[in-house]
Amino acid sequence: MTSVASAKPRLGALAGIVGFLAFVEFTSGVLQGWYTPMLTDIARHLGIHDADVNWLEGSQLMLSALVVPIFAKLGDMIGHKRMLLVSTALTAAASFALPFTDSFAVFLVAWALQGFYVVWLPLEIALIWSRARQSGSGSLLTARAAGLLVAALEGGAIAGALVGGALVDALPLWIVLLIPALFVTGCLVVILIGVKESPMLSGGRFDTTGVVLLTLALAAFTGGLSLLRLDGGLLAWALVLGGALLIWPFAVWELRSTDPLIDVRMFSDPALWPVFLTAGLFGVSVLGAQAPLSTFARTDPAVYGYGLGTAGFATSLIIGLYLIAMIGGALLYPVVARRLTPRMALIGASVLVGIGYLLFLPFHSAYGQVVANMVVAGIGSGALVAALPAAAASAAPSRATGQATGLTNGVKTIGGAIASCVFGIALLHGTGGVAESTAGSFAGYVTVWLVCGLTALVAAAALLLVPRDAFTDRRA
Repeated sequence: MTSVASAKPRLGALAGIVGFLAFVEFTSGVLQGWYTPMLTDIARHLGIHDADVNWLEGSQLMLSALVVPIFAKLGDMIGHKRMLLVSTALTAAASFALPFTDSFAVFLVAWALQGFYVVWLPLEIALIWSRARQSGSGSLLTARAAGLLVAALEGGAIAGALVGGALVDALPLWIVLLIPALFVTGCLVVILIGVKESPMLSGGRFDTTGVVLLTLALAAFTGGLSLLRLDGGLLAWALVLGGALLIWPFAVWELRSTDPLIDVRMFSDPALWPVFLTAGLFGVSVLGAQAPLSTFARTDPAVYGYGLGTAGFATSLIIGLYLIAMIGGALLYPVVARRLTPRMALIGASVLVGIGYLLFLPFHSAYGQVVANMVVAGIGSGALVAALPAAAASAAPSRATGQATGLTNGVKTIGGAIASCVFGIALLHGTGGVAESTAGSFAGYVTVWLVCGLTALVAAAALLLVPRDAFTDRRA
């Protein structure tokens, strides 16, 4: 029998570790918000087209999709704190490289390597769940902690977007790009001092064959998508199809492995597969649409007939209000989940994301309209960012907590990477009418809004298939 705890759970002994991890997530937010209002400035600095900004986003998302399952598995095996430290050190090194190059190739590599920060949240949720599970209210405690971490994340993103947007108009770009690297360095100290290792580790052997098969599949698939942006030839389509087909031998190997990189049986669990599908579809909007939303706001309507023509700081205000809405959604999720069920809270959040992006279709010509759309989508997005790893942790086998939380981020990242490539193609096509244009096409922006809205509604429909009492604390 399952039920939702009627009393509001308290973090208690978890408050200390949540506080330290909140600083790490604040820094993660700084990284995610800092660069967004200055993407157009970065494009001009590197001498690339606005649509080519998606190469930066896509490369980072693709590397992230690969490292999340690897680091999540290693976290279960040898320690979530240990892998949190490794990923933070790698992120810091990449962040220090960005300010000191004007080469697109070097910038692209460093930007991709900075994507190691995506493993922070799933590793943190695994750390928290490993302690909360013994309390009898582990699911709701983890949901509350996840909400606080996501609130810290989005608070950092707000600070990053506002400060970054203001500084890019006043300081040399290299100085502005240096500041996030200092924050990441501070995280290393915080993790070393304030975070203790998970009390239970699974051990086992590392699945090297699984890593190779997964790497080949992801490299071929996303490489094909990138080539589609260039010429759309037969080779591009062959790589896309080949990458998709390589998932089959990977899954077969994982099923036969006694200690798999990813326990693919979780994808057949009636409580987990809709969560993973929702994560992938959610990645389309929360990750793949970030650059298009920024460049749309910066596009001058007097020249192109669409866009808002905002400067860096005005663009950062839009992003800041969106992130405030995400904080509200993250903090509301455990409240709604306790009063209704986690399943209903997830469905409602997905519907809000869908409505928010579909509102762009009729309402996109005024600053207030864009802000209102983003607030609606932001409430749903904040709830999903907090809810998905917490739900996966509560439904996963005890030996695979890190894998399950990592999969929500990994699948979300894959969805964002695919969307980033597709949106880059959509924005690039249709600009031929203005030979010297560096702006994306209006038809491309419509495609972004439509795809983001519909994928969110499909996710809501999938979540209807989740058992009604999923993700709740079970009583004997």
